[in-house]
Amino acid sequence: MEKLINIKSKIYNKTDLLSKLNIWRFQEKTIVFTNGCFDILHKGHIEYLAKAADLGNKLIIGLNTDNSVKKLKGENRPVKDENTRALILASLSFVDIVVLFNEDTPYNLIKYIKPNILTKGGDYEIKQIVGYDIVTQIGGRVITIDFVKGQSSTKLINKMS
Repeated sequence: MEKLINIKSKIYNKTDLLSKLNIWRFQEKTIVFTNGCFDILHKGHIEYLAKAADLGNKLIIGLNTDNSVKKLKGENRPVKDENTRALILASLSFVDIVVLFNEDTPYNLIKYIKPNILTKGGDYEIKQIVGYDIVTQIGGRVITIDFVKGQSSTKLINKMS
């Protein structure tokens, strides 16, 4: 049970996040932020998140709630509920915090966290990444990470159907 408690302790709400952010800033940690639905975790997700974690000292994942996934991906998604997805992500050793957000984009969460590094997949233009303006205004960096070819949750779901 102790390991499960440790994993669950990495899942934060926005309010509780502030004290942890203040500690990390005092310790001069480089905070990396990324976000997504992470519905069916696959090799591409793992490699992407590991590379994101390597960009700094602390990795925070903004995780879309079930409602926001439905808006983005359609009525049949997510396959896994938000609590399950959060627990799976939090179980990864290189993930420090998972925080759910209910909006269509993580803009307000990024504004709240003010990460040193914002990262998304390589299919994004850097200046089009939600939060680019916030992070660059505070002197942070926005970085894209290449996808692993052939890996996608939609492909896996279609294959299972």
